[in-house]
Amino acid sequence: MSRTVHCRKYNEQLPGLDRPPYPGAKGQDIYDNVSKKAWDEWQAHQTMLINERRLNMMNAEDRKFLQAEMDKFLSGEDYAKADGYVPPSA
Repeated sequence: MSRTVHCRKYNEQLPGLDRPPYPGAKGQDIYDNVSKKAWDEWQAHQTMLINERRLNMMNAEDRKFLQAEMDKFLSGEDYAKADGYVPPSA
């Protein structure tokens, strides 16, 4: 049986991650409070941000921006979106 967490983004019990995605306290916080669903959605959104905004992961400012956006996204706050992106209709 998979472990469940009370997801900070969706405010409900959902399946959690298999292991912390980062080392240290930040990774443990995500592991304890973010669902696999929310993390997978963040990974896809992060890729769009990196590509659309041409972020360079070697640049400290770009990494800091992405970290701040991740915190907003996973907390359910308003976060940066890729310019011109229109999600597919269901």
